[in-house]
Amino acid sequence: MKLPLRLPRVCSLKTILFGLIALFAFTNFTGAFFLHAFAPIVSASQRQSEIPADIPTSGDEQLDRIIFRVGKQEGVDPRFIHAVIWQESKYEQKARSHAGAQGLMQLMPATAKRFGCNDADDPEANILAGTKYLSWLLKRFDGNVALALAGYNAGEGSVDKYNGIPPFNETQNYVRIITDRYGKSFHPVLSPADAIQAFHLTNGETQ
Repeated sequence: MKLPLRLPRVCSLKTILFGLIALFAFTNFTGAFFLHAFAPIVSASQRQSEIPADIPTSGDEQLDRIIFRVGKQEGVDPRFIHAVIWQESKYEQKARSHAGAQGLMQLMPATAKRFGCNDADDPEANILAGTKYLSWLLKRFDGNVALALAGYNAGEGSVDKYNGIPPFNETQNYVRIITDRYGKSFHPVLSPADAIQAFHLTNGETQ
């Protein structure tokens, strides 16, 4: 005797499908059961204001922000700092010279100590000390970029001794290359608020 064949209940299948569609619609419109892990991630750098596009880049976002922040803080154009670092070390943080200069801005140990840098391999400490030295030289030589650079390379005493750029090939080439790259012969050292306007840093970060 054959038993009657039982077919699956179509109504049950339809009920399940309807329930799934309803659940999907509910969660989609209300956000219920939505996991934060799947939310779009906005990086900290995206939330910060961008550095003006005409300021050079080292290729390292963190380093660029240090240069930008220190320049604004000390009233020195970040473009000028970039030009000096490029010539001094090509952004090599642990660069060393045969004379003993160290780090990004190639600080001599005495100069590093003079401007408060205890670790020349620390990028921020090195850039801050080097920028303070540039600021000091620019003030000493009344904003004359060439003389400030000559002092940075050969020492302010040599500039005084020769009443101008010393007659050393290294120093003269150094001054020529950086002034060409920076493109200015005069640089005022300003307060942070004035520097923002004078050097067009209004799009920069404030942190």
